[in-house]
Amino acid sequence: MSNEQSLQDQSDAPAVEWGPDTPRGGKAVLNRILKEDATVPLFFGQTLIQSLRDVGYNHTTSALCEHVDNAIQAGAHEVRVYFRQAGKKGDYQIDAAVYDNGPGMSPTVLKVATSFGGSTTFGNRHGIGRFGMGMKTAALSISPTMELYSWQEAGAFYNMTLDVDAIGRDRSNLVALPDPTLLTELPDELAEVFKKPMVYPSNHTEQVLFASGDDLMERLGSTGTIVYMPQCDRLTFAKAKTLVDHAIKEMARVYRRAIGAGLSLYVNNRLVEAIDPTYSMPNARHTRVEGLPVKQSRLIISKSVQIKIAENGTAAAPVTIKLYRLPIEEWSSLPRKTLRNDLKVFDGDIISILRNDREVFAGDMTWLTTRHSISNWYRIQIDFPGVLDEAFGVAANKQGVRLKGYVETAIKEAIGDEISTINEELKRFQAQQASAREPAKPSASEVRARETDPFQQNPLAEPTPEEEAQLEQNLQGLALTLKRDGETDNQALDRVRNSKYILDFKHDEYWPFYEVKHRFGRIILTINTAHPFFAELYDPVRKMKSSAPVDGEELSGMPSASESGPLLALDLLLLSLARTQSRLSVTSDDARRLLDTLRKEWSETYRVQLTT
Repeated sequence: MSNEQSLQDQSDAPAVEWGPDTPRGGKAVLNRILKEDATVPLFFGQTLIQSLRDVGYNHTTSALCEHVDNAIQAGAHEVRVYFRQAGKKGDYQIDAAVYDNGPGMSPTVLKVATSFGGSTTFGNRHGIGRFGMGMKTAALSISPTMELYSWQEAGAFYNMTLDVDAIGRDRSNLVALPDPTLLTELPDELAEVFKKPMVYPSNHTEQVLFASGDDLMERLGSTGTIVYMPQCDRLTFAKAKTLVDHAIKEMARVYRRAIGAGLSLYVNNRLVEAIDPTYSMPNARHTRVEGLPVKQSRLIISKSVQIKIAENGTAAAPVTIKLYRLPIEEWSSLPRKTLRNDLKVFDGDIISILRNDREVFAGDMTWLTTRHSISNWYRIQIDFPGVLDEAFGVAANKQGVRLKGYVETAIKEAIGDEISTINEELKRFQAQQASAREPAKPSASEVRARETDPFQQNPLAEPTPEEEAQLEQNLQGLALTLKRDGETDNQALDRVRNSKYILDFKHDEYWPFYEVKHRFGRIILTINTAHPFFAELYDPVRKMKSSAPVDGEELSGMPSASESGPLLALDLLLLSLARTQSRLSVTSDDARRLLDTLRKEWSETYRVQLTT
């Protein structure tokens, strides 16, 4: 079939219905191709570069991390990120820049690096980058212009520029890159970034300037690279302060290993200290928090697991999984501010996943841990090599992971038992802390129940004459079984002797949520701290205060809630249940068995409803 036969007539050509923001050059190229049967390029450069502005980075910091990645992979040991803010409040103009003192690029390599897909390490999974796309897409995702400067000898700066608007006006079928421009010095507006303090941090003593004026050229040295993004129009935040604080927080964690190995990373001239969500690094920021009795977490287990590169293949690569336990015993009594603001225990970074020593995910995965707040007190770190990118679901922009099902299964099988064990250990410790009562003193609910007992319609059974004769000796034995932490034997005896209602706590996975005993004229109600009733209802009510803790802060050093209001009402609800069950149980063996069966079945039904 001839070309004439295969082509539609001009009158049959589809209408071009692009939007008002269409690059004019791109529209002209398309119209030419439709009319003239010209060669169709694999990529329409004018529209492609506009589309790549919407690659979709999670936030400004994640976009700038692309440049930091490139710098680290190139071997830089100093990287500086800048947000320069100008203008009036409500109409700020922000320029961004990333500098590194790496080996720089020759003019030819610089030109290749500016092209999309151009990379000297394409497909290499041993480093951080792979595709030759990140620098460009990241820069253009926040600014319509990327200016790239690189040098391999002092005073010889080669520049390449990508301007989305200029490329959009180009009417050529093939959008070609020009040769790099040689400059003997940086443009003034860019040079000022390195010589003058930034608007934020407002306290300029916190800023370590790159250069102090005349020494800029000497300080830039013989090699380096700068990515400059002027007039940013797509930033996550409108102010430099918020951008800087967010970048420091994220980059301190993402690049903690590089920082620990000697990388000097600055954001707006402020040195970034490593933040370690596992609390295992000896030189991370948390170790400098004042008043810590223990500085680091404890490694529970480290396992190397072979994960298949492809689910149906045979080739595999090692993944290292480490489980750490935070020092809950020593840290639980620290002030709330220290745990929440300084140590960030409750920030939710339970699982940290690193690809080639660079973090790609920090957060929670409830399929592996639990929805209970005890997971704040342990950490899981997973290290995998780049060859497993597809198995871990790592995209080109390294924003998060989407683990394949077989990877999740392998990880859970490797450490699932250890997770269950540590969950139970922490639950038990929290329950012990939460159930602790003031020594030598009955609770408000125990006192109230005793004081109101004369007004009850149905009296309780009195001790038998035999029990009365040996009451003191029996109470001594009972007091020893009910002794609280911090009580002497005599204090425990005095408390039990003067109490008619006693609340106690026990941790047993196989017990109903409460038990009732009637001993020597005393009603003893024991609450099971291992039952979800305690974690889901009793303990939250116990913590109710005018200033309640945020989620997950059970052990933030806060005093127990005052035993009034909801806690008093809940205790009395349980004590009244205990009183009724105790009174009815003595009427007959059948009544006792019925009430015991009711207690067990009610407890199991309640457990299923709370946890399933």
